[in-house]
Amino acid sequence: MKHKLILLFVLVFFQASTILAQGCSQCKLLAQQGSEVDEASFGTNINSGILYLMIIPYLLLLFLFRKQILGFVKGFFSPAKQG
Repeated sequence: MKHKLILLFVLVFFQASTILAQGCSQCKLLAQQGSEVDEASFGTNINSGILYLMIIPYLLLLFLFRKQILGFVKGFFSPAKQG
């Protein structure tokens, strides 16, 4: 039973990269449009799309944990107590 479970895990692990590596639709669209424009414009468009997709999780985390973050910042910048 243990060997079958390990084999299943290995097969799923190796297949996940091909299943999940499909690319986002925005990057795919920009890559298709990139063949019609010059190289410099294509790179800028791809980088902007990646930055846009990258910032969304950080904004979400900032919104979800805003109270903890504000408490940490207030504690970090408050004057240290002399004891």
